[in-house]
Amino acid sequence: MADVHRVGFIGFGFIGKVQAYAYRNLPLFYDPAPLAARITHVCTSRRETAEKGAALLGAQCAVTDYRQVTENPDIDIVHVCTPNHLHKDALLSAMAHGKHIYCDKPLVANEAEADEIQAALAAYKGTAQMGFQNRFFPATLRAGQLVQEGFLGHVLEFRAAFLHGGSADPRAPLTWKLSAAAGGGVIADLASHVLDLVHHLLGEYDRLAAATRIAYPKRPSPDDPSRMLDVDAEDCVMVLVRMRSGALGIIEGTKLATGTEDELRFEIHGSRGALRYNHMDPHHLEVYDATAAPEPIGGRRGWTRIDTGQRYPEPASGFPSPKVSIGWLRAHIASIAHFLEAVRDGRPGDPGLAQGVYVQRLMERIRQSAEAGRWVTV
Repeated sequence: MADVHRVGFIGFGFIGKVQAYAYRNLPLFYDPAPLAARITHVCTSRRETAEKGAALLGAQCAVTDYRQVTENPDIDIVHVCTPNHLHKDALLSAMAHGKHIYCDKPLVANEAEADEIQAALAAYKGTAQMGFQNRFFPATLRAGQLVQEGFLGHVLEFRAAFLHGGSADPRAPLTWKLSAAAGGGVIADLASHVLDLVHHLLGEYDRLAAATRIAYPKRPSPDDPSRMLDVDAEDCVMVLVRMRSGALGIIEGTKLATGTEDELRFEIHGSRGALRYNHMDPHHLEVYDATAAPEPIGGRRGWTRIDTGQRYPEPASGFPSPKVSIGWLRAHIASIAHFLEAVRDGRPGDPGLAQGVYVQRLMERIRQSAEAGRWVTV
């Protein structure tokens, strides 16, 4: 076990299972794997769920206090997979004890907590990465390359959205993701992904103007559907943004888009070309070369679908095949492989906790703008 990094999971709900899946399957996709890692501890709020998770993963220890992970000298890597309002204390403890950290988005529940994380970053010596996995599809990786190569020319405008439809139904229960006290709402749940991806591709934000909506002021309790609970976190946010480059764009995060399921998409228009991507077709990146000759009869100008598929660079093994359709879980595997490579090489994770702070501040500016009904400078 001397050369095996021992991993502790704090939280083992949906996203904990996703990240554990990545660990279990990563050696199939990367040859060699970035480093040897084994999940040894599972921490949840209840003993029975911790024991069930540990048994499922073959982990030795099931615990109910996060400090049994973050302060444990036998743990090398900590995964923070809890609801948002429980991130801060676990993060600060893991940072203080020099653990490597993989944190689900968003970083914390509010900007005041982000201030505490930022203050602790100066003394932190480990490697940490945020779970912004949408950067790690081959299609979005290729989009980043094309932007850096200048394919778009001067970026003029864009639109980016993360669309779900589940909250369009007034019978949908009030889960923690629709609770402000738990750090919920679509700004944190969905728009955070878009804010990060736009920043990654197009650079710094300058200012923004936002509006939010709560579609139904009351929703059924998940425990007793006959009991109605007050909703205090938004179902929908729309943001008009101006980037420092001058590009103007629209960002949307919603769970009110009837007919959508898990649709993250973007379109970016520049002076020399354009890009577009839709999460529901992750196999392809669409590109438009405005420098192509338009004659005769249209010449070669038009949208082209690039078969990005599962064409990850080495040490990705090519499993199961570069040509087969890619799924949502594959990006999580690639994101965690990227994190483990940074741990192995002793370098900062990217996107790191500082990016988590930045996105948290963007989310707070959005809330401020929506409340005040005006433009806000980032």
